[in-house]
Amino acid sequence: MSVVLELKGITKRFPGVLANDHIDLTLEQGKIHALLGENGAGKSTLMNILYGLYQPNEGEIFVRGNAAKIYSPSDAISNGIGMVHQHFMLIPVFTVTENVMLGEEETRGIGGFLNRRSASQKITEISEKFGLEVEPKSMVGDLPVGIQQRVEIIKLLYRNADILIFDEPTAVLTPQETDGLFQIMRSLTAQGKSIIFITHKLKEVLEIADNITVIRRGKVVGSTTPDQADTNKLAEMMVGREVALEIDRTSATVGETVVNVKDLVLLDDQDQLAVDQVSFEARSGEILGIAGVQGNGQTELVEAITGLRKTLSGQILFEGKDITNATPRQITELGSAHIPEDRQRDGLVLDFPITDNLALQEYYKAPFSKGPIMQDDVILENANQLIKEYDIRTPNATTAAGSLSGGNQQKVIIAREFTRDIKLLLASQPTRGLDVGSIEYIHSQIIKKRDTGTAVILVSTELDEVMKLSDRIAVMFDGRIVSVVDAASVTKEQVGLLMAGAVDEAFEVPA
Repeated sequence: MSVVLELKGITKRFPGVLANDHIDLTLEQGKIHALLGENGAGKSTLMNILYGLYQPNEGEIFVRGNAAKIYSPSDAISNGIGMVHQHFMLIPVFTVTENVMLGEEETRGIGGFLNRRSASQKITEISEKFGLEVEPKSMVGDLPVGIQQRVEIIKLLYRNADILIFDEPTAVLTPQETDGLFQIMRSLTAQGKSIIFITHKLKEVLEIADNITVIRRGKVVGSTTPDQADTNKLAEMMVGREVALEIDRTSATVGETVVNVKDLVLLDDQDQLAVDQVSFEARSGEILGIAGVQGNGQTELVEAITGLRKTLSGQILFEGKDITNATPRQITELGSAHIPEDRQRDGLVLDFPITDNLALQEYYKAPFSKGPIMQDDVILENANQLIKEYDIRTPNATTAAGSLSGGNQQKVIIAREFTRDIKLLLASQPTRGLDVGSIEYIHSQIIKKRDTGTAVILVSTELDEVMKLSDRIAVMFDGRIVSVVDAASVTKEQVGLLMAGAVDEAFEVPA
């Protein structure tokens, strides 16, 4: 099989950081090459170099045997390289055709009118050839997430890309949509396209990849194939030690209701209905997972429970006390902890040092404060202890939180919230951006919180995470809870159908 892409000795340095250290990577035509690595390993930097967003300090890129100078995304596209980003680059109020032809507009007539008909015909041909099934005249904002992703793929094929980079492509998909994506990827490679597949989901790598390269701390630590590896081996290569991928847990000992949500109605930031008459209970000693594709009301629901969003109607009770529209501090002081979905906006003060961020919830109380006087030595001692315990990778405790990698910012939040005496843990995307070793630790800590009697509400777009940790699962679709199921007796396929709103079909599937 011919080689279509070769990276040789790619090295990228940032001030104080060696992000890529002489990385070699070879992509063969018609193959799917998976790129694995923990948070901060250098995967994104490497792909940004390949796509022309960064320039390497050393090394060379060869495309189809020829040395390539890639200084911008347009250079990458001219070399047949395209990227499907995790967060789609689409304009919701444009049609599929208008999104696809944007930047590659074809005109007709003396007036220079857009030739939508020609573009639509080409999109239809691409859709039929690769099994993408997209209606060119559809408004993108009305399409399901999985179809929007197909539009992103068509954009690249429309520009004749034959080397495709998929960056965490299943992060926002249901299991059924993921299966559909994998069929598309196989169709692409069967017709000569080549794919670099970036993901942290080990089972997906083993299912779809032809070759696997693992990066750790900027270096390639090994290459393998699905036939020669399993999830345990891949996890060990990523982290550098054995990782327990399965959770050792006992059945929940359920106690009294801690949070009771009644007929909650919420609007989103555009004053559109986001949560529609939602009711549920979270009880001490159990984990209630909330599953759903991103954008079905989970974000607004969490914000209301934590005091970050006002309710339109309905009621939220915390141990029988009405906390509807209470402030975040009032809710926190009742014994609530929150791992927010957006760590930078809601979880940290980025300009503050790690020391202050780790004391942020209780800085005004002893031992961090004596009256109006902050106890800097105690705050520093607390930070150094938590940095060690939670493996927060930083030059020192006084480093600004904003200078940390995303995964290490997440560890700061988790360290702060998990070490307080709490009755409710509301964890929204708690392992986003973390490596498998850190995920193993965080999962075990969530279980420990449950076992000490804490009520846990776990919100995650990672269905495997929800099913692994939860005792009960509430599935959200279009702002409503469509079903609450027992995690031990429901299947992943059933939950996936519920996430797509197919309630009747879900319960036709054998458990």
